[in-house]
Amino acid sequence: MIYAYNSDIICAVATAHGKAALSVIRISGKGSILLIDKIFASTNVNKKLVEQKSHTLHFGTLRHGDEIIDEVLVSIFKSPNSYTGEDLAEISCHGSSYIQQRILEALLQEGARLAMPGEFTFRAFQNGKMDLSQAEAVADIIDADNKHSHLNAIRQMRGGFSTTINNLRLELINLVSLIELELDFSEEDVTFADRNQIKSLINKIIDEISDLANSFQMGNVLKNGVPVAIVGKPNVGKSTLLNALLKEERAIVSDIPGTTRDVIQDVMHIKGIAFRFFDTAGLRDETDDVVENLGIEKTLVTLNEANIILYVFDATTITQNELSQILEELKPYLDENKQLIMIGNKIDEMTTVPNPFINLSDLETIYISAKRNENIDQITERLVSYVDKYNLSSSFLVSNARHYNSIIKANKSLSTALKEFDENVTTDLVSVHLKAALHYLAEITGQISSEDILNSIFSNFCIGK
Repeated sequence: MIYAYNSDIICAVATAHGKAALSVIRISGKGSILLIDKIFASTNVNKKLVEQKSHTLHFGTLRHGDEIIDEVLVSIFKSPNSYTGEDLAEISCHGSSYIQQRILEALLQEGARLAMPGEFTFRAFQNGKMDLSQAEAVADIIDADNKHSHLNAIRQMRGGFSTTINNLRLELINLVSLIELELDFSEEDVTFADRNQIKSLINKIIDEISDLANSFQMGNVLKNGVPVAIVGKPNVGKSTLLNALLKEERAIVSDIPGTTRDVIQDVMHIKGIAFRFFDTAGLRDETDDVVENLGIEKTLVTLNEANIILYVFDATTITQNELSQILEELKPYLDENKQLIMIGNKIDEMTTVPNPFINLSDLETIYISAKRNENIDQITERLVSYVDKYNLSSSFLVSNARHYNSIIKANKSLSTALKEFDENVTTDLVSVHLKAALHYLAEITGQISSEDILNSIFSNFCIGK
């Protein structure tokens, strides 16, 4: 196990390292408050922290021997009403790296040890303060860099996802119980639920689990940023558009076709949503330039991975035939989850803004001047509406790959059970697959877990969490 001595008193800096106005040092474990009393002197001479109520603040000085380290504020949280479920304290000190180091040294000399990555949260999991999916949500909250990933992580940490999984498990447990009862009374020819009723219940659970599995694509996308590919022929203004969207000179702009040889990417937050923009090499039929060909290959890979494709064309020169060919070439890269937006650029070189071409009548088409920043806001509005259509403010999305894999395995086991019911396989064999589904769902919340899984999850946490 990654945490060998779970009864130890552990300590760590919980705030970012480096010089700052304030820093917080966290300490947890049986006897941790008593340990701090050895180096803490309250402004009230007779005031010992171990004698005070939980969830209280105390001002004083930290001393080690004759040395005054700092004036600090100590927060105490007594077991079991703390983040870890143990006695826990947090020392708010000045943000000097030297002060942080001296406080840690004092704590270590009094018997604490440095915490390992994620050990505070592991103890919270171990002591029943949260389940495994909630513990993982803590890391997601720390990493969240946009509104929706933060909202999703908050819901998960507060137990919304755990409740959904536990309700599914309860339905499965009731179903397995019916089958087990029937097996127990098989010689007496007693029926507790007919096969059609059992199949109907399995179908219901499959539908609920499938909804969770289907949400992973968008959940994972929002967690890491919605990928947006900017593609088109050479010299149509793709790099100029990227610069206009980002409001900075991120990509080199040149009249020479094929200037962009590699995929350039950057992240922009629009109304709390992270979008990852990819400026790609211009698509052309043939070129003798080996480097440019490699760039085109990367463009095709980016097309596959993007959720939104901004296809940029020169509105001053495009023809109906070229548009037809473009749309035909894009078909292999489109599906129901992708959004294609046609961007007609260079309207600043035209006397009138063109009417939509016939072939674009069923497509989203926006005419812009990337050079003059005209109508760029229409693109950003369309990007936001792509995400808003999922109504994310009222639904939970699976965003964790481990959860997704367990959900897929559970769904597969249930589908196998349903198939065997249709084939009139005996209920005792069908029950094996239902129990397997229960196992996979229990893996999500940690009701069933292996050391390998726990090591993998908590070793990726920051040390102070």
